[in-house]
Amino acid sequence: MLIGVLALQGAFREHRMAIKECGVDSIEVRKRQELEQVDGLIIPGGESTTMGRLLIDYDLMEPIQKKAAAGMPIYGTCAGLVLLAKEIEGSNQPRLGLMEMEVKRNAFGRQVDSFEADLQIPALGDTPFRGVFIRAPYITRVGPEIEVLAKYDDKIIFARQGQFLASAFHPELTKDLRIHKYFLKMVEEATST
Repeated sequence: MLIGVLALQGAFREHRMAIKECGVDSIEVRKRQELEQVDGLIIPGGESTTMGRLLIDYDLMEPIQKKAAAGMPIYGTCAGLVLLAKEIEGSNQPRLGLMEMEVKRNAFGRQVDSFEADLQIPALGDTPFRGVFIRAPYITRVGPEIEVLAKYDDKIIFARQGQFLASAFHPELTKDLRIHKYFLKMVEEATST
């Protein structure tokens, strides 16, 4: 199994370290040829408007959408969540548009409003997951195919739709590997079918 981490901007190194801690190989993805090699893709946090433009500039938008249509699992964190959404409140910025949901960017406030919180995520067990929120978005509306995995303050902040996973927070900035392992299991299931 080989995991790609989109490396145009943002915390891609931290995601690669987490994947390595899980005992799985990863590569940085900046080119089509690199994307072709991977079984699953992580889209890190960063600035979603910039990342959307870079996806077009690096000619990666359509290839990622094609691999997604062919069944490749994708996990987006923070800006990655925004890029996975079909609709972005008040914005027509470039996006992958793979998940049936609407999101609100910077919904918890500016950089200075960043915070951490213990999250109850039943899919990960009884132990709370420490969520790190940095200029975080949240999901304002979901379609029927979306499974809501966690909420914070009644806002949807973790969701799954088939082979797509999205979190408003940054698991790569904690030592807790449960979400990366959860995604790796999704990739393992997708590659074994």
